[in-house]
Amino acid sequence: MTEELHLQPRLQLLADLVPQGARLADIGTDHGYLPVYLLQKGRIVSAIAADIGRAPLDHARRTAQQYGVGNGLRFLCCDGLRDIGPEDADTVVIAGMGGETIVHILSQAPWTKAGSTLLLLQPMTKQEDLRRWLNENGYAQSAERLVRDKDYLYPVFTVFGGEQPPLSVGEIYGGVDIEVDPLAGEYLDQRIRRLDQAAAGLRKSGSSENGLRADELDKIRQALTERRADL
Repeated sequence: MTEELHLQPRLQLLADLVPQGARLADIGTDHGYLPVYLLQKGRIVSAIAADIGRAPLDHARRTAQQYGVGNGLRFLCCDGLRDIGPEDADTVVIAGMGGETIVHILSQAPWTKAGSTLLLLQPMTKQEDLRRWLNENGYAQSAERLVRDKDYLYPVFTVFGGEQPPLSVGEIYGGVDIEVDPLAGEYLDQRIRRLDQAAAGLRKSGSSENGLRADELDKIRQALTERRADL
């Protein structure tokens, strides 16, 4: 009997957001858990497990072998989406990396903003930079989803190509339509605490430049505090 794969919460949320019958590209696949799980469940018709390193792809191959998934899974060593096009996938997952890396990957693949590709993005850091870049470069976000994994909250962005009104400061730093998620209050509290810590650290330096930056962080904090009060 084939062993059943179980996902950690962060990957499970991504899996839950992949549409039935999708053609998936998992960028930075690492051990290949997400595409293997979705193929095992019959949720997707095909998958590309892509990674810039050959060692992670070897791990992914072993995962596929262990869980009895071979058909429909292609392993590709490439930098981001460089060797992948719209004919290969209609759903792209880019997870487990920094927001600036996700920006780099998408900027090298302008076909992702044509409107027919679903992007599921899970930035580990610099989430505000990614939101701002998406908003300014022809992408539109739907409501973000949140998941707790190992005592940390992770947002997952659901994105398509398309124009969207400019995001507010509160949306850039606090998330897009996160009010629909039961973890929204906790996420905003987390972001507010980090802003408080950063502002306090800047003010300790005593420089006028850092003081101005701390004032900017206070304004962002106020915007998030107002969102938090409205929940």
